[in-house]
Amino acid sequence: MTGSVVIDYLPDSVRQFRDGYAVVAIDVIRATTTAATAVSLGRRCYPVPSIEAALPLAARLTEPLLVGELGGNMPFGFDLTNSPFELAARKDTWRPMILLSSSGTALITNASGADAVYIACLRNVTATIRYLADRHHRVAVVGAGTRGEFREEDQYCCALLAAGLFEAGYTAETRLTTELVDRWAGQPFDAWIGSKSVDYLTRSNQVRDLDFILEHRDDLRSAFGYRHEEILELPVAPDASNLVRRTATGE
Repeated sequence: MTGSVVIDYLPDSVRQFRDGYAVVAIDVIRATTTAATAVSLGRRCYPVPSIEAALPLAARLTEPLLVGELGGNMPFGFDLTNSPFELAARKDTWRPMILLSSSGTALITNASGADAVYIACLRNVTATIRYLADRHHRVAVVGAGTRGEFREEDQYCCALLAAGLFEAGYTAETRLTTELVDRWAGQPFDAWIGSKSVDYLTRSNQVRDLDFILEHRDDLRSAFGYRHEEILELPVAPDASNLVRRTATGE
């Protein structure tokens, strides 16, 4: 399928892509990695934009797990912070998860009303590309942005997705899209670890989440859609390609 792709960032900017686009929300550190990890393990996941939205939802669910952070701090009454590492170690996958983060979950929920909404991270780049290329003519790949900045880890993931769609015959809608794909083409998988997000994980003794992300490279064979307040797993048939590995090695 031929089509076009655009890269943008920040939760508020996603609203401009509601009409005529499939939106892919990306927050590598850490919301979309946490959500994809949860759902891939069989846990139901409900992203929310605020504490005010989390509380009434929690009242409707059975023993929900409250996961997240605001401004880097776990809200009072939550069970754990926005940590894919800690979440993957838990055995209570039957408990539905309410996920809140400073930017990533607002990005996801703000995209409601688009033709389709997906989440992606570095765990499912190839699967997401393959799923999108079969179904959507226009794709907006939007990074969460943190404190108004387009962090390097999200730039890298957005660029990988756009590059894969280029290979499938899509064209760039904006100069920024082309520039980001060119910037990150052939860069090693850890080229983004100088970002402020990584510095925060290091300073706050949460480096296990960084290790988790680096150790789980394109290892999920599913796309993940956001529908009716919930993240849903959308399996994609495997093939021999692995875009993250090919791009990171410059092949």
